[in-house]
Amino acid sequence: MSEPVAPAVRVLIAEDDPTSCRLLEATLARWGYRVVVARDGVEAWGVLQEADPPPIAVLDWMMPGMDGIDVCRRAREAAGATPPYFILLTAKGQREDVVTGLEAGADDYVTKPFDRAELRARIEVGVRVVSLRQALADRVRALEEALSRVKQLQGLLPICAYCKKVRNDQNYWQQVETYVSEHSEARFSHSVCPACYETVVKPELEDFRRRQDRAR
Repeated sequence: MSEPVAPAVRVLIAEDDPTSCRLLEATLARWGYRVVVARDGVEAWGVLQEADPPPIAVLDWMMPGMDGIDVCRRAREAAGATPPYFILLTAKGQREDVVTGLEAGADDYVTKPFDRAELRARIEVGVRVVSLRQALADRVRALEEALSRVKQLQGLLPICAYCKKVRNDQNYWQQVETYVSEHSEARFSHSVCPACYETVVKPELEDFRRRQDRAR
């Protein structure tokens, strides 16, 4: 299976064994991934500290300085960051070892020596999860922006029975349209309703015409 599946996706691989590292790099590149290589956990952590880190990381469990477990744990504890999808490569296949890795923050694991088909399938799962996470984050961001623009009118509004002005929170009286504009996204264009036309505007127009007729 050599067809590229995700040419735009970057994958960080952290492996201190040169032979295993070259094998991983060549394999992922053949599948179409953009590979970022780290030779140990410290270097991997440095890559993850960058402004735009790879969204998927394949980490060897046992590495000098900082192992894969430490990298996962630090990434999960970093405030305000969305950690990558972590896949641990490990020769440890016992159930308690798997639990330890997952509890540290790994999303998945592959035992060594890894099966290429299995590794590819698990990375593809990671790609789908990352895509869903990003879509959710974009949706949440859009909702937050929408909510920040929306102002709601609620509660009991004191309004004058005669002039219809509204009393605001500072105990000042305002025109209704001014108050509503300040507390919502509504905007006003003024017109005349039929009832007001008959009772107010029409009599004023007739009175104006009468005064003009008398002036002639």
